[in-house]
Amino acid sequence: MVHIEKILDEAIEKDASDVHLICGLKPMLRVLKQLVEVSDTEVLTEEDMSEIYDYFIRGNIHKDNMFNRTRRIDMSFDYEKIRLRVNIASVDYVPTFTLRLIKDELPKYEDLGIPDVVRKMTNQPQGLILVTGKINSGKSTTLNALVNEINETSNKKIITLENPVEYRHKSKKSVILQKEVGPGKDCVSFSDGVKNSLREDCDIVVIGEIRDRETMDAAIETAETGHLVIGTLHTKSCAETVDRIINFYDIKDQVSVKYLLSSLLKLVVSQRLIRGVNDKLVLIPEVMVVDKVISGLIRKEKLGISELEDAMQSSLDKGNISLINSLAKLFVEDRITLDQAKEQIEDRNVDVLNRTIMQLKIKQGKH
Repeated sequence: MVHIEKILDEAIEKDASDVHLICGLKPMLRVLKQLVEVSDTEVLTEEDMSEIYDYFIRGNIHKDNMFNRTRRIDMSFDYEKIRLRVNIASVDYVPTFTLRLIKDELPKYEDLGIPDVVRKMTNQPQGLILVTGKINSGKSTTLNALVNEINETSNKKIITLENPVEYRHKSKKSVILQKEVGPGKDCVSFSDGVKNSLREDCDIVVIGEIRDRETMDAAIETAETGHLVIGTLHTKSCAETVDRIINFYDIKDQVSVKYLLSSLLKLVVSQRLIRGVNDKLVLIPEVMVVDKVISGLIRKEKLGISELEDAMQSSLDKGNISLINSLAKLFVEDRITLDQAKEQIEDRNVDVLNRTIMQLKIKQGKH
């Protein structure tokens, strides 16, 4: 018999980010990016997986029907003082579980390592701000930290669209409505939720994930009508994010989209999360502030990712932060090793990284 609550208790005790429950394996925790077995547990059987399924579904007919129909379901689940983002999928017709642990309290904004320019840009009255990165790069935490910062400092109406809702915000100076996206939830799709926000007299719309053209269309329309839109995409750099958005569209539509994007896009922050020295997780930020130069590059007939990266590097005084600069700064601060820094960039950029490190050391009086 599987003791799911014992597994969850150990996950909380070890400050795990995720729990993996897979038939034929022992329960696993992800701790500081590493997978470790839960102590004193047996290999999970099909019977165990059925018990775990019943534990999370709790007899909810709608959820059970959805899983049986689609063989996947995302849901939130409260346990003790934490929330879980639960994904139930199927392997050989047996349920498999991935649980993301979400703490009630957000880390302090200043402790996350997010550059201050990102916080300042949320004061924009309208436009598009994007938080990007790969899976498990901390995008949701950054997004919610921004929402919390606005909530504590500004008088706004904020609508968030999430699948599922993770951090529970309480209205402070702002009014916050958090909507769960999905069949049978508060709105059927992200795009539908964004479109309806236009009728809800809101100031800011937060989109948990922009994954298709329809949602991007709705985000652009909302920003165009005088709202601030903050959203996330799964991309690995600021420049790639712009390219990905443009490629949502057919070639015949790309010229008009480039012009809209060049005027509406205000900021892109791309982040990575790695284990630094002393096994501490370190956020590596890259920030692109869309000024006149970058707007012009976005409008060009042929968008060059390398041109955008060069423009960011050459105008750091505007608030831009290149990946190389972030890596160099973290190395000089002894938070990551030189090998770890080099692993994050292409070989052709190693010389630029070394020069940037030397410049920072000279500036700080380190030789």
